[in-house]
Amino acid sequence: MTRSRCTDGANPRQRGVERVTFSHTLRSLRHRNFRLYFVGQFISMCGTWMQTMAQMWLVYRLTHSSSLLGLVGFAGQIPSIVFGLLGGAAADRFDRRKLVLVTQTAAMVQALLLGVLTVTGRVQVWHVFALAVAIGIVNVFDMPARQSFVVDMVDDREDLGNAIAMNSVLVNGSRVVGPAVAGVLVGVWGEGTCFLLNSLSFLAVIASLLMMRMPERQERGAQTLEQTGRHIKDGLRYAWRNPDIRALLVLLAMISVAGVPFMVLLPIFSDQILGGGATGVGWLMGASGLGAMAGAIFLARRNFTSGLDRVAGLTSAGFGVSLILFSFSRSMPVSLALLTLTGFCMMTMFTGCNTLLQALTSDAMRGRVMGLFTMTFMAVAPFGNLISGFAADRIGAPMTVAFGGLCCAAAGAIYLRRSLIIALPEGDDRHILQSLGVK
Repeated sequence: MTRSRCTDGANPRQRGVERVTFSHTLRSLRHRNFRLYFVGQFISMCGTWMQTMAQMWLVYRLTHSSSLLGLVGFAGQIPSIVFGLLGGAAADRFDRRKLVLVTQTAAMVQALLLGVLTVTGRVQVWHVFALAVAIGIVNVFDMPARQSFVVDMVDDREDLGNAIAMNSVLVNGSRVVGPAVAGVLVGVWGEGTCFLLNSLSFLAVIASLLMMRMPERQERGAQTLEQTGRHIKDGLRYAWRNPDIRALLVLLAMISVAGVPFMVLLPIFSDQILGGGATGVGWLMGASGLGAMAGAIFLARRNFTSGLDRVAGLTSAGFGVSLILFSFSRSMPVSLALLTLTGFCMMTMFTGCNTLLQALTSDAMRGRVMGLFTMTFMAVAPFGNLISGFAADRIGAPMTVAFGGLCCAAAGAIYLRRSLIIALPEGDDRHILQSLGVK
């Protein structure tokens, strides 16, 4: 990433990692709207992670098939391939708060339907597939809108990087709590309880959105099919012509297709290799979430984006190496420790890339670029899930995860080499700050 020369004489690398106070780490929470969102979304995300873990175990319990675990992951993310760019375009054209209200309400209904089917004993695998596709369609519009909406909730743009990191803290803090609770609930009352509790948890984020005080965003209204196509094409051209944005998206796509699918194979590792059962899946997901939360806090303590491109490259490579080590582990404690490292690297990389993309993108294009960000793991990851599921049936889950880790380590090394060549040692992020309106 090319940077301009620093004007204040300070070393930007030191400034990016200097010690900061605890209040500085939480600085984005001083904004009322973001604080409301943070609390509501944390409750909702705890429910979402409960559902994620319970759904994986439900499919495994019904089928005992690695392939079907991969297929359910594929079904849940395949809508991004068909509608992914529309979600980003919608986030740029409509009021983002209203759009998130609609998507969160739809997600609540999806969880309620899955819960009722499971509790009544009528659930079948095709129900899970159909509802996975339904929530996938919701997420196509929800994720770009929520990612872009973070900017609207933070009045001081200098707090943007911290807000993005804190958003990852809440996602991954809930990732620690949700699966661990789900592992206990599944063993006692079954998967349906997790789905019903997730449905109730959406009320928290819906309430927080309704309580926000913010100006109405100018909507551009409906478009013809031709106008929509041109709108999307402009976003694609904008991203492709910016080499920094293009490199980040390529890195994200590689990590998503090769590394992230390890999540759908965790029931196999827990049941067949580590002997942990449903509770073990919850602990494995929780360990990954704990590491991811630590990574998000690490980024929240940093000052904006100095050196963040190198951090993204290092953690991408570290993510791959930790996956390789995890694939060879046959001990639950060792596996938990390795997945904590995996979660740290994965979330630091994803959040760092998110921050860089938002900082490099103009407000008029932000929704479409964040739509592409979403597509890199929601439109690419389905193929990774599909490939991993079938590969695990043939060569085993450990070898599948190890090969994916090797690909991630290579991608991270290539991106790191690029960032070291392009970045100037004396540069800083002033041009990025100026693009966000910071003087």
